Amino acid sequence: MADQYDIIVIGGGPGGYVAAIRAGQLGFKTAVVEREHLGGICLNWGCIPTKALLRSAEIYHYMQHAKDYGLSAQGIGFDAAAIVQRSRGVSGRLNGGVGMLLKKNKVDVIFGEAAITKPGEVVVSAPKKPAMQPQHPAPKGALGPGTYSAKHIIVATGARPRVLPGIEPDGKQIWTYFEAMVPPEMPKSLIVMGSGAIGIEFASFYRTMGVDVNVVELLPQILPVEDAEIAGLARKRFEKQGIKIFSGTKVTKVEKGPNGVSATIDDGKSVQTLQAERLISAVGVVGNIENLGLEKLGVKIDRGTIVTDGLGRTNVPGIYAIGDVAGPPMLAHKAEHEGVICVETIKGMHTHPMDKGMIPGCTYCHPQIASVGLTEAKAKEQGFDVRVGRFPFVGNGKAIALGEPEGLVKTIFDKKTGQLLGAHMIGAEVTELIQGFVIAMNLETTEEDLMHAVFPHPTLSEMMHESVLDAYGRVIHM
Repeated sequence: MADQYDIIVIGGGPGGYVAAIRAGQLGFKTAVVEREHLGGICLNWGCIPTKALLRSAEIYHYMQHAKDYGLSAQGIGFDAAAIVQRSRGVSGRLNGGVGMLLKKNKVDVIFGEAAITKPGEVVVSAPKKPAMQPQHPAPKGALGPGTYSAKHIIVATGARPRVLPGIEPDGKQIWTYFEAMVPPEMPKSLIVMGSGAIGIEFASFYRTMGVDVNVVELLPQILPVEDAEIAGLARKRFEKQGIKIFSGTKVTKVEKGPNGVSATIDDGKSVQTLQAERLISAVGVVGNIENLGLEKLGVKIDRGTIVTDGLGRTNVPGIYAIGDVAGPPMLAHKAEHEGVICVETIKGMHTHPMDKGMIPGCTYCHPQIASVGLTEAKAKEQGFDVRVGRFPFVGNGKAIALGEPEGLVKTIFDKKTGQLLGAHMIGAEVTELIQGFVIAMNLETTEEDLMHAVFPHPTLSEMMHESVLDAYGRVIHM
């Protein structure tokens, strides 16, 4: 007789463990199946450890510029192994925390690889060792391989780095983000393929640590999902830091040699070769849909991800999908929110599909970039007559006091209704500021509400207020 649950979640990443916790809160008998590590890619190999690396780089940057703050620092250097060790320690601490949260909410952990053999049945086998990653031990108290049943099965298996033919990662000279997070030593030179959030964060980290960095982007604009004006400012800052950027350029061939790699790049006008010790392939991710039994069950797949109805339900009753495996945007906070919506839908609570236009995006490079809603170009493309407000960091007292006078806050409104359509920022701590505009958009706040709100002084958040005022010709400090 199979062990019976109300809900089985396949995958213990941000979407999966949050869905399981919410299910436990709502009284469901719940289990999570995980084959590698609780917390998933985000906690173990993505969001969290990269922020730890970037924090080390930020501190190193400030140490190098101590003189700008009236301070003195000599003999500045770094220990690459210690930087990596700190990053892994941060992940390890949070990994254990996820296990405690699941236990607190009476969620069982089943360690292994899951396959849905028929509706309502999950067979778990012993986990295979992940490619180029260490094997993780089973969490303390976890159940093992076997047959388990549940009326509701939620697939939350996440995504993995996209691999391009001829540029397959080898873990030595050609890296994915896995290897880029644990370098045994800093390379002298680096090629980064792709200028999305992952590529740019690694480019920023390695450049700050003194590495010669080249970024190659297929599209004309780096940071392709960002507002063109913000992306343009980011490019200028990156190039000022010494990062070489090749946009509108394709990598046509990569060859490995005894001392590194050579990449042939083509911008449509000329062909050249870049040489570097290492290459990071950051050209996107693909959903983990294989070996789950989905095809046999007839679960609808589109462009490598599972199709859902916005509430987590697939076309097969009793099978659900959330997070990266359910399609873009492939962000941890989107996965978490989808998990809650999915479980509350199963419970019969009043739910509604998440508005993906209100999901913020953050890139933790230097300078930071954050955005929510429509870009100026997208707003016009959708037929809006827009009002655009801008406020530069150089006009803000707190930014100047911090020694961070370079940046911009940009807001986009519908001229007819005053609806906030989008907000885009570049500069110090903007990843912490963006939530203010996210809340405003969710509350359907108009420009009038934002203009009448009192922002504290002196703070960086005052620039948000000034940007709104600028959209309506009322800016004060510029």
